[in-house]
Amino acid sequence: MTKTKKLTLCAISVAMATVLATISKMIPAPWLQGGSVTLASMVPIIAVSIAVDWRWGILASVVYALIQMLTGFYPPPTQTIWNFFLVVFLDYIAAFGVLGFAGAIYNTTGKKVWSIPLSGAIVTLGRYICHILSGILIWGVYAEEGQSVIAYSLIYNGSYMIPEIIITTAVLIFMAPQIRKMK
Repeated sequence: MTKTKKLTLCAISVAMATVLATISKMIPAPWLQGGSVTLASMVPIIAVSIAVDWRWGILASVVYALIQMLTGFYPPPTQTIWNFFLVVFLDYIAAFGVLGFAGAIYNTTGKKVWSIPLSGAIVTLGRYICHILSGILIWGVYAEEGQSVIAYSLIYNGSYMIPEIIITTAVLIFMAPQIRKMK
């Protein structure tokens, strides 16, 4: 596959993921500090990481992270530069960047059809973990009095990430044969 074709597939996947995420942002959501359940917006990034190469997948996922940040950034509750950096890194760069590793996971699991949804489940779980860390380190100030910041972060982030993990994995189960044909 030529570099031009790889770059084109990455650009198309970022555009598709952005459209799928934007559609969900049109619906009012209960998450005041960010987060949403989308129409499988992570699937195009995961698919390109598997179909093209995980390094190109990371490139696509970081570009997608920057677009997500530009279209829905939530400033941290404290005004330190360190917290700003942590929010940008944990909630965007790392959280979306981890999606690009789906191709590497797929390669290590033997490139079976079931490896595609498994890879998707693992990287979306990785995204959930990034948001949990951000919730503990930054957003925990919104926890109700008496609630631990760990419980707050698990519940808040789980309220949208667990459905995202399920949706993404389910869509990848059905799309696995088509993704394998892209290789």
